[in-house]
Amino acid sequence: MINNKRFLQALKGKSTDKIPFWYMRQAGRYLPEYMERRKTAGSFLDLCYSPDFAVEVTLQPLRRYNMDAAILFSDILVVPQALGQHLEFRQGEGPVLTPVDTAEKINRLSMNGFHEHLAPVYETVNRLSKEIPETTSLIGFAGAPWTVATYMVQGHGSPDQAATRALAFQQEDDFQGLIDLLVKATSEYLLRQIEKGAEVIQIFDTWAGNLPDDQFRKWAIEPMKQIVDNLRQKHPDIPIIGFPRGAGCRYPEYISVTGVTAVSVDTTMPLEWVRDHIQPLCPVQGNLDPLLLVAGGDQMERRVLEILDCLSGGPFIFNLGHGIVPQTPPENVARLSKIIQEYQIK
Repeated sequence: MINNKRFLQALKGKSTDKIPFWYMRQAGRYLPEYMERRKTAGSFLDLCYSPDFAVEVTLQPLRRYNMDAAILFSDILVVPQALGQHLEFRQGEGPVLTPVDTAEKINRLSMNGFHEHLAPVYETVNRLSKEIPETTSLIGFAGAPWTVATYMVQGHGSPDQAATRALAFQQEDDFQGLIDLLVKATSEYLLRQIEKGAEVIQIFDTWAGNLPDDQFRKWAIEPMKQIVDNLRQKHPDIPIIGFPRGAGCRYPEYISVTGVTAVSVDTTMPLEWVRDHIQPLCPVQGNLDPLLLVAGGDQMERRVLEILDCLSGGPFIFNLGHGIVPQTPPENVARLSKIIQEYQIK
């Protein structure tokens, strides 16, 4: 590992010559070369579990845009699948799982064969660590227990996670058992990624913002703290980025209790508030609206410069407030990347 990589320097809170950047979901359906590989691979899960394909699609955006970091190509739902839950991705529907919504179903989940199931993912990380450019950092990732649990309980995505929140309220002990299993599984999964060459870990809690305060502490903050502690026991210096999307004014508490190295901030966060209340606590990553990247043009460019001007005075990594969407024109991503690369830090 090269310790002076721009991305790693920013995560240490050190100044950099340029603003480091990468984009969530930077390897994806907006790229024609990705779609070609997807057709060849077969299903989305075939793509995730084939190291040849997963390595290739991870590298594709680097060739176009020269980002400072590459993120493992996989999906957060490989963890419940490795625990024994049925998972498939259906055209037009997204992920569909057999719901785990009773104590009996939760108790059927098991770590038996967990790492064997995920061996292709570990091989992908290992190969990427050798194939990415030497100045590029490699990010491993997983979903946070709360967000993964919302898919496991409901059997698919949902706008309000009602079934999962109801289970957490009505069968708290059973739901706690599921979260405890996910803390253990996620910790072991991420430790293997680190051992195979991941230099940074990002943990996505996409649905954390829908939890009320007391539940946010119980189901978003506490499991994340346990995972961070588990990783740091073996790798005390590993940078960990948390993304509790929608956390709002709860970001400072999340940072202080979990012990994350840095946070991603979503598009709803006011820049000045981020600068004044989050950046003094840790490096910040974010937060362009992905739909502005679809629109492109002057409006996108103005907002990019506003973000850079506001946050470049502290530890900062440019990113989006969520993932690139499929309808994004690649030329807009190229334009955004050029603006960041040419930006002069004041």
